[in-house]
Amino acid sequence: MKQWAFILLLVLATIVLAGCNILWGSLSIPARSVVQILLGHDDAENPAWRFILVESRVPQMLTALLCGAALSTSGLMLQTLFRNPLAGPSILGIDAGANLGVALVMLLLGGTVTLGSLTMSGYLLVVAAAMLGALAIMLLLLMLSHSLQSKTMLLITGVVISYVTGSIISLLNFSATEEGVHNFVLWGMGTFSNVSLNHLPLYTLCIAAGLLSAMMLAKPLDALLLGEQYAANLGVNIRRTRNGLLLSTGLLTATTTAFCGPISFLGLAVPHIARMWLRTSSHLLLLPGTMLMGASLTLLCNLMSTQFRPGSVLPINVITPLIGAPVILYVILKRSH
Repeated sequence: MKQWAFILLLVLATIVLAGCNILWGSLSIPARSVVQILLGHDDAENPAWRFILVESRVPQMLTALLCGAALSTSGLMLQTLFRNPLAGPSILGIDAGANLGVALVMLLLGGTVTLGSLTMSGYLLVVAAAMLGALAIMLLLLMLSHSLQSKTMLLITGVVISYVTGSIISLLNFSATEEGVHNFVLWGMGTFSNVSLNHLPLYTLCIAAGLLSAMMLAKPLDALLLGEQYAANLGVNIRRTRNGLLLSTGLLTATTTAFCGPISFLGLAVPHIARMWLRTSSHLLLLPGTMLMGASLTLLCNLMSTQFRPGSVLPINVITPLIGAPVILYVILKRSH
């Protein structure tokens, strides 16, 4: 009963923080005007306010909410699969694949790709490159998972992939133009402001599919907590469950990295916060609790990024370590005793 009460409290916190993200931003807009615009009235004092709210703040709020839920859920599932408290969405190298895809188009191809009469550039090219890079690594991991019987070997493979892609990106940085390096560094800092209303349906669909598949894996995840051998004795198909986890976490990580850039610490820290507050090992409670906790904390980080200095927005990866790092240090110190 206490766990469900806490989940309801998280729902309320998420709603309140979502409202705060719409009310307050880098530009000050009176609350009365915000409410009028959201209700469909056009009598705002400044016509530009409607554009800021509808085209910027609302998509940014929804992007942050879904990104937080997605990365936190990925982290929880990977920590359960590998039984490693320091496992996160970046551990399998899927976001490294996205980084490599973006590095190739920004640093090697100059931000423009031409295929016959079709030319792609700008944000859509970055999203496509990141998604293709992440999906390529995910498919490689799925193929390797059939021959790698040990989940530890799969974990090591993901770490090796991250090192290899990092080395290739360093080589591309070394030979790239100053502008290309600058753009790539900015992308790597993460932002929720690039997802427009036109991009939002695809982004939401991919995240929703990943979160739904995660909820369907709740019972196998509970069994995995007892060990793979015990889970197999309970009738859990270990290989199918592992592949399902790879697909779900891969889709969530690939989508968030492609649209928002590599967001750090959320997938690593939020599952531990959810466990500390919920005090349960049941994934039927942990999964929705982690989703809501991740959504609310990401909304808080997004709100903080817009309040640092009027008229400017901090990169989101400047804020997330301030919340994530103390949690990880606490987990490490607790396990050392």
